Amino acid sequence: MNSSSSWLSATPPGICLAALDAIADGAARNFVIEMRAGRFHGFVIRRADAVFGFVDLCPHAGLPLAQKLDDYLTPDGSLITCGWHGALFTIETGACVGGPCLGQKLSPWPVDASDGRIVTA
Repeated sequence: MNSSSSWLSATPPGICLAALDAIADGAARNFVIEMRAGRFHGFVIRRADAVFGFVDLCPHAGLPLAQKLDDYLTPDGSLITCGWHGALFTIETGACVGGPCLGQKLSPWPVDASDGRIVTA
């Protein structure tokens, strides 16, 4: 495996991901960031002016959570869901509250919303 195909678990601070309004309130969006050391896969959930970021990797299955692009939330938008095995996670902390990975949690991806932009923190 060469370094360009490595799956990274973190990003440096200060990367502007998108305008805050690029994610609808109550929705989620996938981000893939190419860096010299490899590729990072994450997703951001927006709730009003707050954003929550996580590494896109299920702690149970080791797969990205969404089977369809940007499909990270339960139909009512209250929890994050793994499209493969139905695990459920809180949006605020990433803690598993249902399914095959109880007691585990998603890896946080530090992001912040300021000046109308979503930026890595």
